Amino acid sequence: MIKPSKTVANLKPYFFAGLKGVLAELAERGVDVIRLDMGSPDLPPADFIVDKLVESARNPKKHGYSPAGGTPAFLKAVSTYYKMRFNVDIDPKTEALGLIGSKEGLFNLNHTLLDPGDTVLLPDPYYPVYLAGAQLAGANYHFMPLLKKNNFLPNFDAIPEEVAREAKIMWLNYPNNPTGATAGLDFYAKAVAYARKYDILIAHDAPYCDLAFGGYVPPSILEVEGAKDVAVEFNSLSKTYNMAGWRIGMAVGNAEIIRLLANYKSQIDSSIFAPIQDAAVVALTSDQGWLKGRNEIYEARRDVVYQGLIDAGFEVDLPEAALYLWAKLPKGFDDPMKFCADLLQDTGVSITPGVIYGPSGADYIRISIVIPTDRIAEAMHRIKEWVEKNR
Repeated sequence: MIKPSKTVANLKPYFFAGLKGVLAELAERGVDVIRLDMGSPDLPPADFIVDKLVESARNPKKHGYSPAGGTPAFLKAVSTYYKMRFNVDIDPKTEALGLIGSKEGLFNLNHTLLDPGDTVLLPDPYYPVYLAGAQLAGANYHFMPLLKKNNFLPNFDAIPEEVAREAKIMWLNYPNNPTGATAGLDFYAKAVAYARKYDILIAHDAPYCDLAFGGYVPPSILEVEGAKDVAVEFNSLSKTYNMAGWRIGMAVGNAEIIRLLANYKSQIDSSIFAPIQDAAVVALTSDQGWLKGRNEIYEARRDVVYQGLIDAGFEVDLPEAALYLWAKLPKGFDDPMKFCADLLQDTGVSITPGVIYGPSGADYIRISIVIPTDRIAEAMHRIKEWVEKNR
């Protein structure tokens, strides 16, 4: 029997892939399942984005291979967006790269830069792809705990000197998944200075930068002077424009890292369907006003979840951005995996155990706000009743 590589054999299955089987079994039993686990937007893209996709797809010349790393028009649109949104200049020829969704770029960066035994600084909690990519590259990793007392920001002073000297990549992600925490330019400036001191690349994952509430406007790390010397930022149209299934995103920043990542990608994929890139161009460069109304829908959902969690006895902060609430288990519960599994079986409500995002999530759960508000309200009602019954 052919055996997998040692790295693949030791790789834990992706949580949401395993969850599918449980949800399918419940559906067969007729259970009314309410999914608050994944972060896939339920709202559609704006009509003008879909119209452009259809128009372009009807062009018979648009169905061949598109340029590796993105069409010139798409890369120029990325540059336009960064200038318009952050006042950051991006050279579309050397500082931008099209991705088949940002997840692909996050994963590939590890294999682009890391040799076995290299060290990666990982936030804890973290987006699971950061760790999986490092593990498959044979790298070592050091956790940077994101604690409530530090506003879920890493404490660079707590990183041992010998680890900092060995580190090659530092992963950051704000607005944050799963905590919903945000970071300001003062924090990014500290991160850039730290990266300069120890010659570390900052990989900043920023797919939630346009999902914010109450007038808050998340910045880009590239707004910090000199950030391009030590940073590359990953962004995506999945969350901002409700295009998660379209699979299109971008990496921007340090030109040498972009070049290396582009070279690696050229060996394993053949770019993105041209009509999707054409639609992305209009998404990035057209009037962004429609996002305000969309964010207000998310804000209303956030408030329903927040109040429901408070009423059920959870400890939770009200996030200013992203699509998640990060809540500490109520008193009387101490195992998030069991909590979520039992809740799902008893009520049909699916939420995510915080421990899948790292050791610091050991007594937390994550709830997404990407289903209709009435269904969210029903889910919170079920959660409150179940907690009171099982406390």
